[in-house]
Amino acid sequence: MKEENGAREEFTALVQAHSRAMYRAARSVLDRDADAEDAVGEAVLLAWRAFPKLRRREAARTWLLKITVNCAHDLRRRARPTVSLEEAAAAAAPAPEELGLWELVERLPRDQRLVVTLYYYDGLTVAEMAQVLSLPQGTVKSRLSRGRERLRAMLREEGVYDL
Repeated sequence: MKEENGAREEFTALVQAHSRAMYRAARSVLDRDADAEDAVGEAVLLAWRAFPKLRRREAARTWLLKITVNCAHDLRRRARPTVSLEEAAAAAAPAPEELGLWELVERLPRDQRLVVTLYYYDGLTVAEMAQVLSLPQGTVKSRLSRGRERLRAMLREEGVYDL
């Protein structure tokens, strides 16, 4: 019983430490906050069930993010495309002066948005991202490079970046 309580406390601390990164990763894949929250909830449940099998506790962060990204992709595949009136209104292009960096990141293609988010917001290395996304490191590097270039172009269009 003591061992189970220790595992529960360890898992709870792990999820609390990485919940923001999990949410950001899910939100990078999914278009709605509620869907990202659902994906994180599903990931936590799956991770809890698999937690006893996790051998390397130092790899727990990338393990959690991989589960979260997979859950987000699964949710995206299962979801029927629907758009609420509020979302349709929000999809109208905002004025350039109203755009923040996160809004520009959200405008990136999904594959680029995910690696940019994991790299800049969550601090993952290229190797960690490759592991989380089950992709070769070269693919991760090229997506990150294309995402950076596209962000630069958007910032130039907005008059924020002159290089």
